[in-house]
Amino acid sequence: MEYEYFTKEGLEKLKNEVHELKYRKRPEISAKIGAARELGDLKENAEYHAAREELSLLETKIQILEDRIARSRIIEKEDLPTDKVYILSTVELKDLDRDEKLEYTLVAASDADYKQNKLSIASPIGKALLGKAVGDIVEVAVPAGTLRYEVLSIRR
Repeated sequence: MEYEYFTKEGLEKLKNEVHELKYRKRPEISAKIGAARELGDLKENAEYHAAREELSLLETKIQILEDRIARSRIIEKEDLPTDKVYILSTVELKDLDRDEKLEYTLVAASDADYKQNKLSIASPIGKALLGKAVGDIVEVAVPAGTLRYEVLSIRR
């Protein structure tokens, strides 16, 4: 079983989504099925078949999210060392090709948000940064070529 790592907030967000799907969305779709069933012949009832398909997709999504919750492990910043880049590290980098400074926080895939500079540890840059120390040079192969960074600082 492969674990999936979350912050407390990220796991709570996932649990809230499952709750919303089970106790708000599922009853809505069930009501659609009931209303469509009353329209008559089910063989040629497009509304009925569409609602059943929608319910099937919803149930699949709920199962996937519940599986992620079952495999979840909560991580705390305080439990991680600061000598190298790990999940929840905030890393200051120098782009060696553009001579620019960048700052990213490495997070679980579910918490990634590029607009907030939160990179997934599963992304190419995230994978390349894991385990690096201050002063290390990181090369990342991306479709546009190779990115080169120097790790300037690591903090929690």
